[in-house]
Amino acid sequence: MQSNSVNVKGIFAIVVASFLWGTTGTAASYSLNVSALAIGAFSTGIGGLLLVIAARNKLFSEYKLLLQQPKVLLLGGISVAIYPLAFYSSMRLSGVAIGTVVSIASAPLFAALLDRFISKKHISLQWLLSFFIGAIGIVLLVLGKELNSIHNSFQQQSLGVLLGCIAGFAYASYSWAAKCLIEKGVHSRSAMSGLFGCASLLLLPSLWFTGDNLFASSTNTLVSLYMAIIPMFVGYLLFAFGLNFVDASKATLITLIEPIIATILAVFLIGEQFKVIGWVGVCLVSVCLLIQTRKSKI
Repeated sequence: MQSNSVNVKGIFAIVVASFLWGTTGTAASYSLNVSALAIGAFSTGIGGLLLVIAARNKLFSEYKLLLQQPKVLLLGGISVAIYPLAFYSSMRLSGVAIGTVVSIASAPLFAALLDRFISKKHISLQWLLSFFIGAIGIVLLVLGKELNSIHNSFQQQSLGVLLGCIAGFAYASYSWAAKCLIEKGVHSRSAMSGLFGCASLLLLPSLWFTGDNLFASSTNTLVSLYMAIIPMFVGYLLFAFGLNFVDASKATLITLIEPIIATILAVFLIGEQFKVIGWVGVCLVSVCLLIQTRKSKI
């Protein structure tokens, strides 16, 4: 009973984190004349520094454990750095809803492959069923997107989808790396802050070239600070907590709630439109989440 209660806490933490992440695309759309690369580098770079500061005591006591896994640490750090650059560029090119959907929907498959072929973990029938339903839902959601003159060319949208897949692979990779570090005895906060701290070393210097207009107006300033502190810092604290109790493949499936939130906000706040088939896709993704949160028996 206690174990199941702890597992529920882990799932809940990841759900809340996913809700916060689902607001990033809409928030970024209000930041005028700021490149997608700058938005990604600032939010993740500053968020990473905040994670390091918050976990400084744990990091100081466990840094030797982190350094004992240099390849995992390097893979995770690079993956964290790649993710926001690909993710925000994907949304800029293909729209908030599709960019978020593709980035998050592709992550469970990559995470499951990493768990299966590197960690040698068994993939349950429940996971396969959940992923199959979720994948159909994601496809319907994308097909249900109404196109209009506001959107970019087909070539740009295709590039956005490709970047979304790259973001999904990066997301799955750093989730897997964090879980590996945790399984080696590293505290979840140390693992996540260590990965994001490494990414910050790569991302923040890039703002020298891309960071024009980040603080050009009060709106841009508020958006930049919101994204660094709330979705990145608070969201990843919650995600790190959840990874203590949830496998990376299951965690990335639970985060399918993020594109649902992103889609709803994109429709009601930005004006993106979807056909009925798109909303059927949202329902199927919700069913996927419901199946995934049930205790596996097979």
